[in-house]
Amino acid sequence: MANRIRLGVFASGGGTNFQSIIDACEAGRIDATVAAFITNRKSAGALERAARLGIEAHIVPVGKDLSEEFHAADARHVEILQEAGVELICLAGYMRRIGPEVLRAYEHRVLNIHPALLPSFKGAHGQRDAAEYGVRISGATVHFADADFDRGPIIVQAAVPVLPDDTEETLGPRILEQEHRIYPQAIQWYAEGRLKVEGRRVILEPPSRGSYEQQSGGVIISPPLEE
Repeated sequence: MANRIRLGVFASGGGTNFQSIIDACEAGRIDATVAAFITNRKSAGALERAARLGIEAHIVPVGKDLSEEFHAADARHVEILQEAGVELICLAGYMRRIGPEVLRAYEHRVLNIHPALLPSFKGAHGQRDAAEYGVRISGATVHFADADFDRGPIIVQAAVPVLPDDTEETLGPRILEQEHRIYPQAIQWYAEGRLKVEGRRVILEPPSRGSYEQQSGGVIISPPLEE
């Protein structure tokens, strides 16, 4: 049996990506276990998911960026993660900036999922911004997080067609479906030691079969999944 890496998951909302990670771990599609869960919100629905599964959860208010409370939360995050033996951090709908102490302690060990094709439509409303802009294609991106918001090196992306009458409410669920597929795959590639960061590029070694795959509904994923 492969060694299972220990994950620390951050989320601010309902935690559907958190759940997809847990499900993939339990199904053996990720050689990992969730060792700690952190949220900045007492009302986060993901807290209920953690409680049902017996995953230790921590509520850490963050405050405004670069405030005293922000830096205190940053230090507390590192403390929680190291005490839990976390090897990889997974941001799963965490709506706050990750602090510099976490990024220093976990350089190239913080993953994020974003509901748009980065570098386009950064920020909290990627689906809405894409639909309102009138793009023909949007999607989801898994990348390594760094000090620049939604800018770190890209691991995998899924492209989703945007229909003429799409809104945030109709486009969002189609993107979310792909998030739940590509995020576990990216975590597994990391667990296998196959992700190498070279500047702005993430190299998958050995590479997947082909450079992309096309699925039903016009979805394109690159690199292709290895499910």
